Amino acid sequence: MTANLLDYDLEGLAAFCERLGEKRFRAVQLFRWIHQKGASSFDEMTDLAKSLREKLGVTSNVKALDVISQHISSDGTIKWLFDVGDSNAVETVFIPEEDRGTLCISSQAGCAVGCRFCSTGHQGFSRNLKAGEIISQLWFAEHFLRKHMGCDDRVITNVVMMGMGEPLQNYSELVPALRVMLDDHGYGLSRRRVTVSTSGVVPMMDRLGQDCPAALAVSLHAPNDALRDNLVPLNRKYPIAELMQACQRYLDYAPRDFITFEYCMLNGVNDQIEHAQQLIALVRQYSKGKVWCKFNLIPFNPFPASGLTRSSAGQIQIFSKLLSDAGIVTTIRKTRGEDIDAACGQLAGDVKDRTDVGERIARQRTVMLTPMKVFNKVVKET
Repeated sequence: MTANLLDYDLEGLAAFCERLGEKRFRAVQLFRWIHQKGASSFDEMTDLAKSLREKLGVTSNVKALDVISQHISSDGTIKWLFDVGDSNAVETVFIPEEDRGTLCISSQAGCAVGCRFCSTGHQGFSRNLKAGEIISQLWFAEHFLRKHMGCDDRVITNVVMMGMGEPLQNYSELVPALRVMLDDHGYGLSRRRVTVSTSGVVPMMDRLGQDCPAALAVSLHAPNDALRDNLVPLNRKYPIAELMQACQRYLDYAPRDFITFEYCMLNGVNDQIEHAQQLIALVRQYSKGKVWCKFNLIPFNPFPASGLTRSSAGQIQIFSKLLSDAGIVTTIRKTRGEDIDAACGQLAGDVKDRTDVGERIARQRTVMLTPMKVFNKVVKET
């Protein structure tokens, strides 16, 4: 069976090369060609011996996900829909800013957590992505954007595992992908600039701290168990007290000295003064006399199946001020890519009804975009 080299971190690639009778330094060369230079053909890898290139051609490939479609927002946000087979698709979003370029990556096709305010959860769960399918999103986006922008320097400075799926429920594939992102021979990203978002899979939070600590964002969304049980069903298994204790343990390994709490602002549900007061009490309960967390308030992006609406701008400001006045660092997330359904909570693989996903992907495959066609299309539109 042909091996896809995108599935391997550097250690895995070194073991693969060893099985071919090659030394470790060949794996480093190969790793750099793939991830730093974006090479997918072994013929491009000119400093590898011809005999090795021939072996690689027989035993392996560099196979990225096929791009079904791309959409460009009026604010410059780009969303790609990737085909992951078996009538499933995942979405990836690039968010350009003056001082950074952030890529939001999916870890699963669908999601099993089922948060009320997230359209991905309403899609249902299909399967975990392999490590190569996770890293393929970064591989494609980084090298496409370099061509698009006409530069050789790194374009993507930050990665957030906040796309489709719960990353920590795909732990065995997530960690190798993170290691590729962090490796100096790969993408060389700082641990502070790679963020894993979780709805609170407590045992895996502990493992991540030990195995591959990255910045951590926790989807909190409620100040008490009764409300969070309703909004984030996983809370019934790992209630807030257990989640807070896991956050405290993670701080011993985290590259940042704080945890980010994501809080989706839902009109009349979790945005009242009493909710802010309960959050303040919760933070103080675990503060140990120091600042240990910050809050990111997210204006809800409505979709019909949720039955929820967005808090008013005024109510969000009041809520933010209450937290800030209590000494809690609080930001309000700027909504990006809303006109192409690329904003937080909107990713659903372009699938609103799973019964017709196969037909829709088959239809879109007839106009599937190769990387160069995507490049030409973006250049034309911009």
